[in-house]
Amino acid sequence: MNILLVNHYAGSTRHGMEFRPFYLAREWVRAGHNVQIVAASYSHVRTIQPKLNDVALSENVEGIDYHWYNTPVYKGNGIGRVKNMLSFMWALWCDAKRLALEIKPDVVIASSTYPMDIWPVRRIAKFSGAKLVYEVHDLWPLSPMELGGMSRWHPFIVWVQMAEDYAYRCADKVISILPKTKEYMCARGMAPEKFAYVPNGVDEEEWAEPIDMPEDAKDCLRILRNKNLPLVGYAGTHGLANALDVLLDASTHLKGRAELVLVGNGPERNALLQRVASEGLSNVTMLPAIPKKSIPRFLDAIDIAYIGWHPNPLYRFGISPNKLMDYMMAGKPIVHSVSAGNDPVADAACGFTVPPSDPRAIAEAVLKMVEMPKEERDFLGSKGREFILGKRIYSVLAKQFLEQI
Repeated sequence: MNILLVNHYAGSTRHGMEFRPFYLAREWVRAGHNVQIVAASYSHVRTIQPKLNDVALSENVEGIDYHWYNTPVYKGNGIGRVKNMLSFMWALWCDAKRLALEIKPDVVIASSTYPMDIWPVRRIAKFSGAKLVYEVHDLWPLSPMELGGMSRWHPFIVWVQMAEDYAYRCADKVISILPKTKEYMCARGMAPEKFAYVPNGVDEEEWAEPIDMPEDAKDCLRILRNKNLPLVGYAGTHGLANALDVLLDASTHLKGRAELVLVGNGPERNALLQRVASEGLSNVTMLPAIPKKSIPRFLDAIDIAYIGWHPNPLYRFGISPNKLMDYMMAGKPIVHSVSAGNDPVADAACGFTVPPSDPRAIAEAVLKMVEMPKEERDFLGSKGREFILGKRIYSVLAKQFLEQI
């Protein structure tokens, strides 16, 4: 089968996030399919941008053909990002016939976070007679409306809503990363039989051959270990949505009982560092980001993993965070602070779920784990790993994806 996957923000192990398109595509290639990923040359989530000397670049990454369109650099979520989107979509629209004739896709997947790529992607599908799949990562325009407070009558929101409704109507299949979206999608015009759920997962190979953490991170964790207190860890982006401010609030209830260590970068990191210093949060250590392939080593070094969310009605459609999959793959018992349409921690019985934005509840869950015999904590963690290996590794998810088409 020839598969064309369009994802504006697609990355790879060479470029960084986002990884899902790469992991799925690599499994499809290994299964004997031909896969072309089309993406923009600049993405705010990518660590390394491809180097283009012209309007486009083609290269091969682990058997996957990538085609990058030259798009402008931007910062934040303003007009610069919109120009970047428009540039990518226009290049894709203009190149639709060539892509259809050269790749001859059997399946074309529109997979960017925003839905507006459905228009040029459907054009490619029409030229090639391919099946059209719309993959939903986040619900746009609900995300910018409910998280960003944008009015439903804002011109950008109206434009996005037109694209989303069009995608539900015209796609042959709609595949959602979020489990509880079917009813909403049907209300926007999707036929119920089009819906399928394929969540995020874990690349098993990254866990087979992890790399060591940087020496400064290893030294820091060694010092913390010498305090003979359990380590509660967080690895990931330091943003508003990650509820790390609530974890810092919880730290005051854990002094002398547990050490907290946060690894990562993000827009809120400096503010969190200032809080740690100004409030004298002596049991909180913050380390900069480490390589993705070192995350298994970090998780090996901690006892309990934390993930949290602030209350938000958008989460009623479900969650599928990559860091949670990593925690479960590492076999760590998890404290999950959330209210959402689904809860993988509860599904796997691999930890404790507490209400969001409740530092005392977080602290009580941590202390409950601390007081458990180590064997019981290890058993909790093993349930998460068992869940991932059975249902959430990309070799399984890639096969499941194609079976839905």
